[in-house]
Amino acid sequence: MSASRRLHISIFIIWLFNISGIIGVFVGYKDWFLSLTWLHLLIYLFLILWNNDFNKTLILSLLIPFGIGMVTEYLGVNYGLIFGTYTYGENLGLKIYGVPWIIGVNWAILTYCTAALSRKISHNIFVSALLGAIAMVILDVIIEVSAPKFDFWRFENGIVPLQNYIGWFFTALIAHVLLQKMIKVLRVRISLHIFIAILVFFTVFLIL
Repeated sequence: MSASRRLHISIFIIWLFNISGIIGVFVGYKDWFLSLTWLHLLIYLFLILWNNDFNKTLILSLLIPFGIGMVTEYLGVNYGLIFGTYTYGENLGLKIYGVPWIIGVNWAILTYCTAALSRKISHNIFVSALLGAIAMVILDVIIEVSAPKFDFWRFENGIVPLQNYIGWFFTALIAHVLLQKMIKVLRVRISLHIFIAILVFFTVFLIL
């Protein structure tokens, strides 16, 4: 199958799942759709890998943000470090020491997608890493509004501390620098659609 055809199929799948999820939540199947968030993220990861021919270097590289994400989230959930004091709900699936394993996948997906977009703006690794980290923080600001009502996670006293966003920025920055040092080719179009799809999903529930 040609790269162009794979991309078009991937874009169709991304928006099919995204729009179905939005409609499903609105028409009363919120719990069912949100409980499948882990599957949704795995599909995004598969599409990224598929559009990169399951490149071994990419797979190894994605383990960097996955690992960084899991370790920092473990420290946050169990010791209140880096992001503040919070706990995960049930809609993100199986947990390891209080952290859903799919959160590591989420860190890998977001780091890859924002790296592809930021590198399109600048090939300077430190500039692109900075832009990528900022993009991830902006997305986190939007997601934080819906996270508690979707039973994803909840901060102590229901208040998201400034520490969370500072922690997100520096964690994302480190993940970006390390990932971008390893990966030379990033697929911009698939990354753009995944990032916008996630942004649209949470923005809809931010304003409605």
